This record gives sequence, structure tokens and C-alpha cells, in this order.
Amino acid sequence: MSNLSISNKSIDTVLVLDFGSQYTQLIARRIRESNVYSEILPWDIDENKIKKINPVGIILSGGPESVTDSFTPRIPQVAFDLNVPLLGICYGMQTLAEQMGGQVISSSHKEFGHAELALENESELFEGLSTNENVWMSHGDQVQDLPDQFKLIASTKNAPIAAMQHDTKPIYALQFHPEVTHTEQGHIVLNNFMFSICNAQKDWKMDNLIKERIQEIKDQVKDQKVLLGLSGGVDSSVTAALLHQAIGKKLTCVFVDNGLLRKGEADEVMTTFKENMNLNVIKSDSEEVFLRHLKGVSDPEQKRKIIGRTFIDVFDTEATKLKNINFLAQGTIYPDVIESSGSESKEARVIKSHHNVGGLPEEMKMDLVEPLRDLFKDEVRKMGVELGLSAEMLNRHPFPGPGLGVRIIGEISKAKTTVLKEADHIFIQELIKANLYNKVSQAFAVYLPVKSVGVVGDERRYAEVIGLRAVETVDFMTARWAHLPYEFLEHVSNRIVNEIEEVSRVVYDISSKPPATIEWE
Repeated sequence: MSNLSISNKSIDTVLVLDFGSQYTQLIARRIRESNVYSEILPWDIDENKIKKINPVGIILSGGPESVTDSFTPRIPQVAFDLNVPLLGICYGMQTLAEQMGGQVISSSHKEFGHAELALENESELFEGLSTNENVWMSHGDQVQDLPDQFKLIASTKNAPIAAMQHDTKPIYALQFHPEVTHTEQGHIVLNNFMFSICNAQKDWKMDNLIKERIQEIKDQVKDQKVLLGLSGGVDSSVTAALLHQAIGKKLTCVFVDNGLLRKGEADEVMTTFKENMNLNVIKSDSEEVFLRHLKGVSDPEQKRKIIGRTFIDVFDTEATKLKNINFLAQGTIYPDVIESSGSESKEARVIKSHHNVGGLPEEMKMDLVEPLRDLFKDEVRKMGVELGLSAEMLNRHPFPGPGLGVRIIGEISKAKTTVLKEADHIFIQELIKANLYNKVSQAFAVYLPVKSVGVVGDERRYAEVIGLRAVETVDFMTARWAHLPYEFLEHVSNRIVNEIEEVSRVVYDISSKPPATIEWE
């Protein structure tokens, strides 16, 4: 069992070994939704780390590689040596089959999307399913020959071996993805694996978790002081509320207003936390500093790094004014950790750069407190509800760390941020009025690096172009553009052009992810 604890009791852990699938995080989230703790580790992690977790079961994720190629990822030997149940998914199935003596080929009939799964033999993994199920496939390779001592348990039209299991050992494999919502009964498959096969206990519960985290913070901090960078986003807000319950006045929050926040957001943060919740919040009005450092910079990644570095500099300046601060708290959450760490191999690719992951700059002589580090966003929101934060705050659409800095394409200026704040405010305001805000997953305005001719009254106007973006998604890994009513878009466009004289044209982004990303930069 895992050395993680809730209420001083070790909890069962289902380990997910990541082979690079875009759905890996979904696997862990689905497991946690069933009140079982799950942790993700890269496939080439040091085996001692796997042994330390001592999982009750291991799930092998999908991945973009082909087992038929040389030097592609393989299951570490320790996963077999632990003698715990194994479940391979997609690439996980293929490498499992290959490593156990089966044959994997590149198929001429690739499967991407829905497929009808036919159950061939009884299996504990499929208990409660009908003989035919709608599942989601995403693969080019497939298992052609079963390994010795394995039997076929399901097939599809283009994948004769769509699921298999070992005759005597608790080893199972699926070509389809049970973790995605498109596999209609995928949760039943995962629950069967967790509860019937792994005998996992439902120990991962929010009320117990909050009590445990508060005690952990008290044990770590003792009677010393903690400093938190408060942004007003969900993660830092929940971190602030949790720390406040744990240590009260020993918490000091620094709110850096970089000038790249949404309209009115800075005032909202101060009202919520300083006035309503009675937290000790210091506000740093630093817009001029950020804009000065960003002047002349157009490259997106460079802008991100400058904003991150400037934040640390400003934050450090404020921190040095305070005395006897021993700890720095951060709202780091699990996807930040996963996406920033990548694989341990030389081929590792970091998906995102985060200023709040990977430790602190050497000049900051403080220890880290990260009470949300192993939580997904939906778990953070649940914790926020339990801590008494408002639904409005917790259900706000995601906002990037660099703020409007990555929604202004090209160089950033005060004039551009002013225009974008107003356009974004109009868009969000109208979404709320039309009861559409909670029906889309994320919506925002983008300042485009082009000008366009417009006609206002009797005058021609050569002015800026604003892009509107709204998407629907379950997990933010894939997303489709939101099909907002034409009349609504027309109304929003008219308001923006009529109320913001610097804008002559509004466009709507109808790109899905993939191939596009949700954000523009």
C-alpha cells in the first residue's frame, strides 16, 4: 500500500505508468472519481519509486509510439515482479503482448473513433457489460497473435484481438480506451479492475483529505510563518483557504497585480480575501514593471518566461520586506507536476513551462508548502466547496498563468491590454446574461496582430481586430469549438465594435483541439 495517508491510515493506490498518451491523466481522474487514489509515473521511472508506492494494481497507459519500432517504451520488469494486477490500455496492451511473447503488427485497418465491441469469453473485467458495447478506439497497431497462456475476451471488426487476459494471472489488456467518455461503459470496466480484481478500498474522500491536509500543514509549519502568492485563480484561492484554516494569522498573502488580469479582477481578489475572509493580503501594483520588461517582445514563450521571471522578482521584493518568513506556499496541482516533469529518459519532452513547479530560485531561502500538489482541478474545486468558497469563484473559466499576455498576439502594451480587457468583459458579461457561461468550458477574447477597415456612422475606421474563442470540453485535452447562437455572436460583436472605438471587426474562432490549441499562444 502507498505511504500516503488519510486519517493516519495507509491508502490503496492504483499506479498509472505513462507511455505518453494524451489520455493518461484521464485514467487517474476516473480512478479517483471512484474514491480510489491513483498516481501517475513515467514508464522509465526508477523502479525503487514504484516499489515505494507498493500499488494494489498497475495500469499501463496508451502512447504515440509503435511497438514494432526499435527503442520504443517497454513495461519495466518491476511491474511484473510485484505480482499485482496489470491492465494494459492501447499501447499498454501492445507492449504487454509483445513482451509476453505475442505478436504486434502495424494494421492496414486503423481505428480512430467509435467501434462496436463484441464480448467473446467471460471475464471478470467485463462483468455487467452487454455482449456488444460502444467503445472508443485510437490505434494503428494491433495484436495479431496472443501470447502463450492468454485468451481472447473481446473483438471489434478491425481489431480481432481487442481485449485479452492471462489464464491464471490477473493480467488484462484492452485495445480500446475505457477512460474516455466516448466508451459508454468504460467506468464499469475500470471499476471491475479496481474493486473486483485489485480489491482496492475507497479511501480517497474529500472530507477526510481536508482534515489530513490541515494536519500535515500544521506538522510542517509548526509555529512559523508562511507566504503565499495569491492570484485569485481557483488553485491559489483554495490553497489560501486551506492554509487559513490550518494556521490562521501566520499566513501572509501577496497579490501581484501585473496589469494582465481580467477587468475588475484585482479589486475582486482584494474584496474576497482581505475584506470578506479577513486574510492578511498585501497588494503589489506592478503593471508598469511588467509592461516595461515586456516592451518589444513578441515571441510567446519569451513572453511567458519574462512574465514568470518578473513575477518572481516582484514577489521576492515584497517577501524581503517581511520578517521571519520560513515557508512559501504555492497552488501547484497535479497536472502542473505531470506536464512539467515528463519522462526520466533522455527523450523527455516538457509540455509546459510553469514558474511554480520544480522548486524555487536559489535566492529564495524558504521551504515549499504545496498542499494541492497531488490533486486534479476537479478535486481542487471539490475541496474549495468544502472550505466554503463561492461557486462563482470555483467555477470560473480557466485563466492562463501569464494572463492576457498570451491573449495579445505579438507585443504587449497598456493600450492593447485596455482594449482586450474591455472586449473580454463584454463577451463574458453577455455569456452570463444569456445563460451560456456554464454551458461552455472556456471563453475569452484575443487581441489579433492585424488591423481592418470598418465603417462607423459615416466614417471609415482602420482599427483593431478582436477574436472570440469558446470551447466545450470534458478534460481540456481535446475540445470542440462551442456552437454559440448566431444571434448571440452578432449581439456581442455589435457591442464590442460600438463600445470600443479602437476595434473595427470581431471574428469567431471555429477551430477544435486538435489540431488547434484552446489558447492562441
